[in-house]
Amino acid sequence: MFVDKVKIFVRGGDGGNGMVAFRREKYEPMGGPAGGDGGRGGDVIFRVDEGLRTLMDFRYQKHFKAKRGEHGRSKNQHGKNAEPLVVRVPPGTVVIHADTGEVLADLTRKGQEEVIARGGRGGRGNVRFATPKNPAPQVAENGEPGEECWVVLELKLLADVGLVGYPSVGKSTLLSAVSAARPKIGSYHFTTITPNLGVVQVDDGRSFVMADLPGLIEGAHEGVGLGHQFLRHVERTKVLVHVIDMAGSEGRDPYEDYLQINQELQLYRKALSDRPQIVAANKMDLPEAEEQLKRFREKVGPKVPIYPISAATRKGLRELLFAVADQLDQIPDQPLEDEAAQARKVYRTEEPQEPFTIHKENEVFVVKGARVEKLLKMTNFQYEDSVRRFAHILKEMGVDDALRQKGAQEGDTVRIGDMEFDFTE
Repeated sequence: MFVDKVKIFVRGGDGGNGMVAFRREKYEPMGGPAGGDGGRGGDVIFRVDEGLRTLMDFRYQKHFKAKRGEHGRSKNQHGKNAEPLVVRVPPGTVVIHADTGEVLADLTRKGQEEVIARGGRGGRGNVRFATPKNPAPQVAENGEPGEECWVVLELKLLADVGLVGYPSVGKSTLLSAVSAARPKIGSYHFTTITPNLGVVQVDDGRSFVMADLPGLIEGAHEGVGLGHQFLRHVERTKVLVHVIDMAGSEGRDPYEDYLQINQELQLYRKALSDRPQIVAANKMDLPEAEEQLKRFREKVGPKVPIYPISAATRKGLRELLFAVADQLDQIPDQPLEDEAAQARKVYRTEEPQEPFTIHKENEVFVVKGARVEKLLKMTNFQYEDSVRRFAHILKEMGVDDALRQKGAQEGDTVRIGDMEFDFTE
């Protein structure tokens, strides 16, 4: 089964907790602090594996969570960092944040790696909080939570050549004739509903990868028919072979088909209209094909390379393959960047977010904010010194003053995350 779009959940590992500990040596029973830091949580890394061709494995496993770092130990021993979780993806995978639509990674090269969800740092042990005023603090941090998000994986096939054209013009027959690929072939529209890849060997020793893609219809750029499912695979091809039923066996005009397909490509992404294109005038073994080809040449002009072929009888295929290979040789050997990849190179200035917000639910004041909620998760409430530090940081952030402005009074309930507190002056 060919799967080219999935939605999965990724989460970096939490950092290990820092420890509250003190030296207990023979002649120093009440020594100074000796709690070590926690280890860093594991990152979730996506790595390109050339052996994969679809995203089918992600249909059965949709959650990927890295391990947390080890907790700190006594005698100032730091916890071990967790190993990263490596997720293998096929070349051509685009990783998109499900909520924001931001492209997080475009994975095209063999062995390429990108960190998608970072692990949290380890919490600090009480050694880190020792000061002249408080040489033996009972303060240690919990590990920082790892990053988490839902992401959409889209596969855009990495093929040198893409076969485009209306349904039933002979794209699958052509691929099966020039390669070892065996796509499904039938005399009805949309026989091909998923892309097929084949390696084509030219007589002079050159080779390239050709993709047979689902047929286009009018409105495909808006998702009509197989629409976007087809068009995203065209983006990475270096050369387009436009297969046309030159015999007009279904009553269509070959020249109108040619214009319509090119219009759909341009409407979907303007850069596709500039992609090198070769016309394969197929079904030349059928009646009226020669007359149609003559009219077609007159309309498109001499600048469009046209190769009469018959995929069924294999006539003209050798000349077509040589032309395709020659065209590929003229293109620099580097992946074509789509518009999304180019857009990511533009520097963007993001608006600063509010550090926290406060609203009232019934009689409870609810404080929300990424920094406040992270502080809550990293505070170890078993120790009084940690609680004091938590309250001090909230005050420095201005949470206390903001609560007073909202009308909070002595004894009112304040909720942060899953915990509730009494507001005190």
